[in-house]
Amino acid sequence: SDAFFPFPDGVLTVAEAGAVAVIQPGGSMNDAAVIAAADEAGLAMVFTGQRHFRH
Repeated sequence: SDAFFPFPDGVLTVAEAGAVAVIQPGGSMNDAAVIAAADEAGLAMVFTGQRHFRH
């Protein structure tokens, strides 16, 4: 998905499923909480700063 993570639960779900990294555009009002959850789960996170999907 090219969507940001609006809440930490999505990051925790992918970590529990075995993912070791996620790539996202960022831009959520909750980025700080999402980053903290990724750090706690040992999940690498890359921010692109770009969305690719256009309506």
